[in-house]
Amino acid sequence: MIQTVFVATAHAACPQVPDRSDRIAAIYERLQAAPSESEGRRINNELWAIWTEAPDAFAQSLLDEGMARRESYDFEGAIAQFDALIAYCPDYAEGWNQRAFVHFLRSDHALALADLEKALSLDPDHTGAMSGQALALLSLGRTLAGQAVLREAVALNPWLPERGYLIPRNEE
Repeated sequence: MIQTVFVATAHAACPQVPDRSDRIAAIYERLQAAPSESEGRRINNELWAIWTEAPDAFAQSLLDEGMARRESYDFEGAIAQFDALIAYCPDYAEGWNQRAFVHFLRSDHALALADLEKALSLDPDHTGAMSGQALALLSLGRTLAGQAVLREAVALNPWLPERGYLIPRNEE
């Protein structure tokens, strides 16, 4: 962890996160018109490809290493990588979103929510972060708030895998 932080501070400032809003808006339009779940999943993967495209090679290496560590259940190592990514690129929403995911996996829903709020302040239409926020809220027993966020996310992406957590409005 110390080495990662040292390397992060040795680099110049992170480049500005490019504006990808037009590309993402076009993908949401295609998602809303997708005729099937399999097509929706394929299109949804295009969103993740954009979100996980870091601003530069160094940020990408931190993101990739953090995701690899998370996938191998090295949650401490993943958090260290995402901490370094956030320190280097504080305006890159996916760094916050990925760290939130690790917090969620560790059942630390309060920390997950804090990171998700930051991710969504940077990228308000990030349905991955929105669905994560909804699941964290639901895990904390905040059903109405979780359902509201999830409905917002599903309005953008009707094929969102987490849509199965929606409950009919009359049962909320």
